Amino acid sequence: MSRLTIEASTPLCLLQDAGRFGVRHLGVTQGGALDWVSMSWANWLLGNALDAPVVEITLGGFTLRAEEYCLLALAGADLGAYIDERAIRPGRGFILQKGQRLRFTQPFSGARAYLAAPGGFDAPDVLGSCATVVREELGGLDGFGKPLAEGGWLGYSGTGGAMKVLSTTALPAKAPLDVIVGAQIGRFSGQSLFDAFNTEWTLDSRADRMGMRLLGTPLEYQGPSLISEGIPLGAIQVPPDGQPIVLLNDRQTIGGYPRLGALTPLALARLAQCLPGETVRLAPMVQETAHRQHVAFLQRFTTG
Repeated sequence: MSRLTIEASTPLCLLQDAGRFGVRHLGVTQGGALDWVSMSWANWLLGNALDAPVVEITLGGFTLRAEEYCLLALAGADLGAYIDERAIRPGRGFILQKGQRLRFTQPFSGARAYLAAPGGFDAPDVLGSCATVVREELGGLDGFGKPLAEGGWLGYSGTGGAMKVLSTTALPAKAPLDVIVGAQIGRFSGQSLFDAFNTEWTLDSRADRMGMRLLGTPLEYQGPSLISEGIPLGAIQVPPDGQPIVLLNDRQTIGGYPRLGALTPLALARLAQCLPGETVRLAPMVQETAHRQHVAFLQRFTTG
């Protein structure tokens, strides 16, 4: 096993994979990497399964020291990564020699970087996944949902690695966030629907892995009160203050606020790389179009 010691970390540095599925009836949320695209590319760089366990590093403040020769790969945000004093850009595999340090300083482009190792980092499965959900105390290195902490260590047992380089065109691009419209869309006022899809929204600082609040012209829901129902990933709930909330991987499993719809998986990956204060636009999309785009994107992992 190859090992790396964690010399610095924050509560926002977590072990993740694709998340838990088939357990929402138990009240257990999905979890998993917020930017699944960058997680997949990080694993692709080493020839791993696309959902192999990775480290999700949010905003920087993370340092590792190699205890022996280590092969790693990095994708996603540019968080000012350095090997000792040498800068390293995301989108490539690289080697850490024994004693070298890999540190992430601060965001220069994007919010979340993903670090992969051959075969994925070692961690116990909890309900079919090692994804860290702090609120539910599930997943992570010990199985109890703790963030990666100073003094801990990461290990991996894989030996191979393709050491590929990712072209810049394969990274998440800035674009409108596509929304598959939902069942309550017709219950919002006409002016609200115009505002929802024709004005900019600012990402609030009140954001975490449960959801991101969008600030802008308040939306007016004109329908009756709703019975709580299951909430899909990316659902855009509109609470009474009219400010939408995009629900993410660590969301609650049910809710009763009306919904504009849900972001597509590709749009969610782009949103995960946005920082508070950035502006985004929403664009309506039908499900068939979203599905075709998703399938076409997944084919890129087989063609490189």
